[in-house]
Amino acid sequence: MKRILLSFAAGVVFALVMMLPFNLPSRVSAAPPQRYPEMHNALRHLEQARDALTNAAQDFHGHRAKALEHTGKAIDEVNKALEQGE
Repeated sequence: MKRILLSFAAGVVFALVMMLPFNLPSRVSAAPPQRYPEMHNALRHLEQARDALTNAAQDFHGHRAKALEHTGKAIDEVNKALEQGE
């Protein structure tokens, strides 16, 4: 009789374990979707342009410096826009 009860109990435990979901949601949540993805994309491109202008070999008669100045102002404006939008 003990053997039958132990077998039955083992079967019940096994059945309960098999009913547990195997794909439990993780506690780590994904990052929330980024707001204004176009503006963030533009900011990234402006920063890349600034880096390229900074590393340019020639000054191009002052045009590189002027472009670098305008790019810096554009980065500032995009950052201000993102601050206002959020």
